[in-house]
Amino acid sequence: MSTINQVQSVAAQPLSTPAAGAAKGMATTSPPARKPIRARSRDRETWIRIVFTAAGLFSVVVMALIIMFLFREGAYLFKTVSLSDFILGTAWYPTYDPPDFGIGPLILGSMSVTLVSSLIAVPLGVGAALYLAEVANPRVREWVKPGVELLASLPSVVLGFVGMVVIAPLMQELWDIPTGLNILNASLMLALMAIPTITSISEDALYAVPRDLMEASLALGATRWETLTRVLLPGALSGVGTAVILGMSRAMGETMVVLMVAGGAAQIPTSIFDSVRPMPATIAAEMGETPFGSEHYYALFAIGIVLFLLTLGFNLVAAWISSRFQQKGAATL
Repeated sequence: MSTINQVQSVAAQPLSTPAAGAAKGMATTSPPARKPIRARSRDRETWIRIVFTAAGLFSVVVMALIIMFLFREGAYLFKTVSLSDFILGTAWYPTYDPPDFGIGPLILGSMSVTLVSSLIAVPLGVGAALYLAEVANPRVREWVKPGVELLASLPSVVLGFVGMVVIAPLMQELWDIPTGLNILNASLMLALMAIPTITSISEDALYAVPRDLMEASLALGATRWETLTRVLLPGALSGVGTAVILGMSRAMGETMVVLMVAGGAAQIPTSIFDSVRPMPATIAAEMGETPFGSEHYYALFAIGIVLFLLTLGFNLVAAWISSRFQQKGAATL
């Protein structure tokens, strides 16, 4: 009986084959399990968020450092020159003895070229946007829109050269004026630079107006012109207003064009044919010849502070217009 029991116990044991042994060895040396797809996706999204956050913070930090440097350098001037004399002074003679650091003529020069260029660019830019958005057929739009946007790619020095060589002599011949380098010439060149900005942003705003508003206006018997002026433009007022302000800001901060064709005279203008010297042109023309650490040097940085505050004001007004008149549906009108 004992012999029979031993045979039965041996038969009951599983056979150990070479394949089973190899499989057992492989099971003990297999690599660790990979993360689930959802966990890997979360890790990737975390890294993407970190990269974009760092990029955004980098821009903010660089801007903050530039502003700190600008205000630190410009503040030294006000140890010897009062703020009222600097802003309201009518004489800019930084190399005289004693020097005069009144930037009133420079501020008026910048304001004058910005205002006149806006009077030229705003009707043309908004009109071009209306034409491209609602009037032009697709074939014409394919040709006109790239042509308008091509103006934005023209270097400012090229426009300045055109103003000096072509527009200035033409003005002298037509109106018999002493010089063609004046407010009107600079404003024409700045308007050409601002038109693409105004047109592009205004066109996007016009496309964002709900189509049912125009269809309802036309169904009630309004003409196409009445629909454009009384329905479409009010509905896009937020974007159009932002486009106008940004175009004016572009004209205010432009340097090369006004340096070449505005005339370079630091005087209070009395007509559009007077030569002026806007603030960006003053900084560009005089910074390279100014001794480091002199009052003149700090005065140019102070002009940069004034220019920065003016352009910041334009951007804040654009943001207010965008939020105040934002189209939120058909019930907004």
